[in-house]
Amino acid sequence: MNPTTRTILTTTAAMLALAGCAITPAPKTIADTTAASPELSTLNRLVAEAGLGETLRGGGPYTVFAPSDAAFNAMPKATLEALGRDKELLKSVLSYHVVPGKVMAESVRNGNVQTVQGENVALSRAGSFVTIEDALVTQPNVDASNGVVHVIDKVLMPPKKK
Repeated sequence: MNPTTRTILTTTAAMLALAGCAITPAPKTIADTTAASPELSTLNRLVAEAGLGETLRGGGPYTVFAPSDAAFNAMPKATLEALGRDKELLKSVLSYHVVPGKVMAESVRNGNVQTVQGENVALSRAGSFVTIEDALVTQPNVDASNGVVHVIDKVLMPPKKK
């Protein structure tokens, strides 16, 4: 940005602030929201390896149940390595964590919902506790421009095809 443009923007922002107008940053997409969270660095790396970053920047809306770094660290090392070698398996596992639509924690109804991957997952809510399969939502309702992110404590594995 050139100095003249920077001065104009700074002056405009100052004038709006004096007039009582707040400048709010543009909302972040799911991909940008998860990338800004240090506890989701493994997920972000795997999303990039799978080529799903643009999808999570897309229109949506999506609900992403995002495994934390601790969840990935709790996985058997061999399983994580297998995901790194098999991009189709990686895409399948990651898309198993995504549900179409924007589902806030307080809107969760007990029952099955279909994931973007195509399989069903069990969602459950008891008071303020929300689970997906056997994973607990540890940080609900991280809002994004194209959906919502819920941080979970386990990595979900889709059922094996028969």
